[in-house]
Amino acid sequence: MNDRSPVMRRCFYFKLWRSVATRFFLCALTAAGILLLPSVAADEHSSGSFVLELSLDGEVEPILATYVDEGIADAERRHAALVLITMDTPGGLSDSMKDMIQHILGSRVPVAVYVSPTGARGASAGFYILLSADIAAMAPGTHTGAASPVLAIGGYVPQIDEVLRKKINQDAMAFLRSFTERRGRNPALAEKAITESKAFTEKEALDGKMIDLIVSSPEDLLRQLDGRTINRFDGTQVTLSLKNPVRAPFELSARQKFLARIVEPDVFFVLLILGVLGLYTEFTHPGVIAPGVIGGICLILALYAMHFLPVNLAGLFLIALALAFFILEAKAPSHGVLAAGGVASMFLGAIFLIRSPLTPGGVSVGVALAATVPFAVLAVFLMRLVLRSRKWKTATGREELIGAQALVVSSLQTGTEGMVRVHGELWRAESSQPVQEGKSVRILRVEGLKLYVEPVEAAVTAAR
Repeated sequence: MNDRSPVMRRCFYFKLWRSVATRFFLCALTAAGILLLPSVAADEHSSGSFVLELSLDGEVEPILATYVDEGIADAERRHAALVLITMDTPGGLSDSMKDMIQHILGSRVPVAVYVSPTGARGASAGFYILLSADIAAMAPGTHTGAASPVLAIGGYVPQIDEVLRKKINQDAMAFLRSFTERRGRNPALAEKAITESKAFTEKEALDGKMIDLIVSSPEDLLRQLDGRTINRFDGTQVTLSLKNPVRAPFELSARQKFLARIVEPDVFFVLLILGVLGLYTEFTHPGVIAPGVIGGICLILALYAMHFLPVNLAGLFLIALALAFFILEAKAPSHGVLAAGGVASMFLGAIFLIRSPLTPGGVSVGVALAATVPFAVLAVFLMRLVLRSRKWKTATGREELIGAQALVVSSLQTGTEGMVRVHGELWRAESSQPVQEGKSVRILRVEGLKLYVEPVEAAVTAAR
């Protein structure tokens, strides 16, 4: 009994500890439930005055469009009373602009777009986005407009004929009218931002009935919107309840911030060039490894960006043609004609790479030139190294022995074998002429483990 008592005591203490731990865990769950229930109820109770804030800062591009789409979807899931988009943008890509507007028009939660802070602008694509919102507001000292469609290629605006310009303008005007009329705004004045590239101060926009409010801060905006009845795009009327609103920012994730850089046209072009150059280096110089790894990663990132950007296939074909010109220049020198053609082809491919029919966007001329010339030099240089290496004498194996000199260590008689030393190794050798020990011979060929040689003097005489 005494022998078992320690074991029994341990079992008793273990059961007691397990019972206490179980009760403590249940108490913790109960306490958590008690603490959480009021907060959930409070969230549900205060959901009517919950405001989700988004920031549209910078050029309108695909990742920002995804950010706005996700923000509106999150506001709908959380039953927000309002989505507040603070905007400061010079414009951007038309496809991204249209995507944002479609989600704003279809949002189940009212959307307010606020051009802020002082000195900010809602230009070009931002003008369309501002007028598409349920509530359009601007801060003092801001401006909007200048929304003429621009067919920009690499920051350069080419001359287009009047018919094409008229078609682009008419398409943009119809798109603008499609939601400004339903929003009760002034489509005739808004169209002047397209036909005349007219820009408006906040006061001009308010007097022209294109925006609803001029407010100095988001707090002032929410205060003035509290109790206001607005007409939604679908024709329904909603009275906003924004008394003591709970505001929460919707931030760009680290992933979106990283991807936002990748989908910039300049960065996309550089990634594409680095990817092609890295793989080209690896294929022409196998075993270097690092260029292949870096090039592969850059190319995959470029392909990802290509999924979002409006890429023109003609630009890709011009870049591929440029690479072919550089390779041909190395193989068949054309006194620089093929190289010049490759540079021109790659430059044109860069500025044609991103197509944006309504708003400016594309690879800048500076980046196109800065990437094209070094790429041309490296591509031609690497290919010439490859072609030159094919003429180099083999440095390893039996082929490397042919033409090398060896030292006779055992006299060679005509038709009989002797021994020679080459590269510190002893080889059996046979010579067509007698050679004394200590003399040098030249290797003519290798058969198995036997060398066929001739005296160096004979080789020099034959050469003369």
